[in-house]
Amino acid sequence: MAHTHNDSELKPLVIPASETAARMAQAAGNFLDTLTPPLREKAGLPFDGNERFRWHYIPIEMWERKGVSLKELNAQQQEAAFALMESGLSVKGYQKARSIINLETTLGEIEQAAGEARLVRDPTLYFFTVFGDPTGNGAWGWRAEGHHVSLNFTVVNRELISPNPSFFGSNPAEVPQGEKKGLRVLSAEEDIARKLLSTLNSMQKGQTIINADAPSDILTRDVPKVEFEAVEGLAAESMETQQRELLVELVHEYIDRLPEEIAQIERRKLREGNVNDIHFAWAGGEVPKTPHYYRLHGPFFFVEYDNTQNNANHVHSVWRHIADDFGVDLLRMHYHKSNHHDH
Repeated sequence: MAHTHNDSELKPLVIPASETAARMAQAAGNFLDTLTPPLREKAGLPFDGNERFRWHYIPIEMWERKGVSLKELNAQQQEAAFALMESGLSVKGYQKARSIINLETTLGEIEQAAGEARLVRDPTLYFFTVFGDPTGNGAWGWRAEGHHVSLNFTVVNRELISPNPSFFGSNPAEVPQGEKKGLRVLSAEEDIARKLLSTLNSMQKGQTIINADAPSDILTRDVPKVEFEAVEGLAAESMETQQRELLVELVHEYIDRLPEEIAQIERRKLREGNVNDIHFAWAGGEVPKTPHYYRLHGPFFFVEYDNTQNNANHVHSVWRHIADDFGVDLLRMHYHKSNHHDH
């Protein structure tokens, strides 16, 4: 049975997250306060420019980054930068982010041993940027970004937060040797999806598997706005209860990277939106360690996951809001309201 979207499904709830917003503002202010004037000028950029929408997860050699890098900071300044990062993540999300950053060292060692060291792998090449004034009443935002991490937050009215795009990658996906052998930073993102795939019957699989080959990367790449018209894959309404539970568990794996207050809002939007409308699509091999890809296409969110590069040992994963990446929707509502009041 096909059903039409009503407005409440397409317009997710707007719920304040004032505690997290206050924590972010304080962490951003503290971070800027630790910087020397030249560094502060690099780290603090205007909110209204295009730079805020420029994001990527590739190495610095391929993507010049604005902001100030950990490399330029002393220990106290680095601590303040990481405290800002921590304000936008749950304990689990923060551990993942730090592990991804530390993997740069591991990756460097692997590439050197194989005689393939073409790029600099350096855990201090992560950049922090604050857009606008975190201490004022206006909209502001911040970004923490480098190879395989891109966190983008927009704060409106000191209480409304858009936490996307949110990107985590991992190379290697599973560390093949050395003291971290066996480490899989983004294990649940793969394992829950595989578990869901394995419970599907052949008819369901026929709808889920959209291609025998996985794409070489997430398809949305670094676009500022997700424009993905075709909804492909198996709808949750065609799943059994246990399968739907696995699907929701998989969505939660992405939501739960966020601080509890924001994660609760996202989980509530999920419950009050239409879970039946979430589509699960898979491409590539069904056997572990072969190139594979999946996506979750919901009424208001979009997840992509890809593991194809480096002999399928290199993960890219992203959580996006279809209408509200970079707070576009929040800002539109905010200005709409204030225009009614102020002018």
